[in-house]
Amino acid sequence: MSHERIRVALVDDQPLLRMGLATIVNAEPDLELVGEAGDGREGLALLRRTRPDVVLCDIRMPVLDGLGLLEQVGRDESLAGVRVVVLTTFELDEYVFEALRLGASGFLLKDAEPSALLDAVRVVADGGSLLAPSVTRRVIEEFGASKRAPRPHPRLGDLTEREREIVGWVATGRSNTEIADALFLSPDTVRTHVSRAMVKLQARDRAQLVVFAIESGLRAD
Repeated sequence: MSHERIRVALVDDQPLLRMGLATIVNAEPDLELVGEAGDGREGLALLRRTRPDVVLCDIRMPVLDGLGLLEQVGRDESLAGVRVVVLTTFELDEYVFEALRLGASGFLLKDAEPSALLDAVRVVADGGSLLAPSVTRRVIEEFGASKRAPRPHPRLGDLTEREREIVGWVATGRSNTEIADALFLSPDTVRTHVSRAMVKLQARDRAQLVVFAIESGLRAD
């Protein structure tokens, strides 16, 4: 990231929660709150008007929910640079996989510590993603339980054997350092392979890479 401030938008139907989030964001010198909205339709208008870097978005809202907003953001090329972090009240929300599939850059529990929320905004603005291993495991279990046949990514064949292996490890929710330890590689080597795989598969971030891996049936056991 450059030294410009990270522009943040809030989309949630609970005014009290929005007020709390706004207070946290406004207290940080490197963050700038560009607007708030109380439902997905208002949120979409806000995003098109302000083009924030990061959106903190509730998943359950009236008029248009978080999934509907994600779907619209994914279709709108002018919003390609906007990263969406989904706010949820519990880790095992049934919408988790669908939100990831639609392009969410990660999840945050609504009762997370303010420091975790601020870290989340900065990580996502910097092109990272937020996937707690517990959430990723849940996504994998849901996908496995649904008995859906793998749908290999059309560019899966472009990956080298090592890249395929590492993408399989990414799908377990492990960090680059953890993958490096498991494979006796340096974290930098893992990071390079992950970056190349993301370019080849055209994944916008690590969260989407996890989705592609799971859908393609790539997984390290």
